[in-house]
Amino acid sequence: MQDFKFLMLGAMYENGGNTTHRFLDGHPQMFVYPFESQIGTKLVSDRMSSVFPVKYRYPVFSLDATPYQDYKAIIDEEGKVRARTPHVSKFRHIEFDFNDDERCEIYQKYIQETGRSRANNVAAFFKSTFDAWKDYNRTGKEQFYVGYSPIFVVDAPKLLEDFPNGHILHVVRNPWSAYADTKKRPVPHSLADYMLGWTLNQYYALLYQEKYRDRLHIVRAEDVMQDPYNTLGKVCEKLGLEPADSLKIPSWNGKPLEEVYPWGTIRKATPEANLATAKELSTEEIEEIRLRTRQYLEVFNYHDFLG
Repeated sequence: MQDFKFLMLGAMYENGGNTTHRFLDGHPQMFVYPFESQIGTKLVSDRMSSVFPVKYRYPVFSLDATPYQDYKAIIDEEGKVRARTPHVSKFRHIEFDFNDDERCEIYQKYIQETGRSRANNVAAFFKSTFDAWKDYNRTGKEQFYVGYSPIFVVDAPKLLEDFPNGHILHVVRNPWSAYADTKKRPVPHSLADYMLGWTLNQYYALLYQEKYRDRLHIVRAEDVMQDPYNTLGKVCEKLGLEPADSLKIPSWNGKPLEEVYPWGTIRKATPEANLATAKELSTEEIEEIRLRTRQYLEVFNYHDFLG
């Protein structure tokens, strides 16, 4: 794992994680996971388990499991649903020549070579994904494996300690637009619950950036929307990669997307749409969010976002 180059994105729900993931998608030096890479397992159990779904967490594996059982334990809901039951997947409209059983076989071969460990299991999962993905648009220049899982920053130390060449990119979006978008879910979070998650994400992002200054990076979704090339190009340079023109346009498997949905709730990744979304909230909601997030509004320069 000393040579495995890994970039994991994290963001609170509706904070622009999927959007940023799609802007990175076409980069010629990156293997970018096709969907949310939900690598958590049901064995995750700690103080955060009651706040965030275990599928978004860093995985825990049983000590006596087999490589096959390890693979099956990884939740990867979006990927496995699209591969195994495409007719019920929200991504059923896209071409995806991929067999989950084949990935499982490739995964086990990697583990036979490396042995079981948390780091080896995670690396084998990502490597086998791209080995099994038949119509992946390869460039031959790929160096970094890139995943995205919401709220992943809460587990940042585990990944960074497992992978010496690992990095985490945390995305933060203003809390008003984020909450306005989460209200559009079929079963939305309450304002209080959503803001608890939002503030926890920013707390851990700032804490771990201090501890892992060269390997934990933070970008604002607003800056990605305004100027994705320069905002994400700076992150690429920190990884030792070249900025690429592909950063200017969100894509899937290198194919431009007119809107990010259904990869995320953000349809149009523009500053104008972002501000309009925030203004969908009532005056009471706006002020309640301001109260609950006040300690982070100055830090991320959101104090006058709504004027």
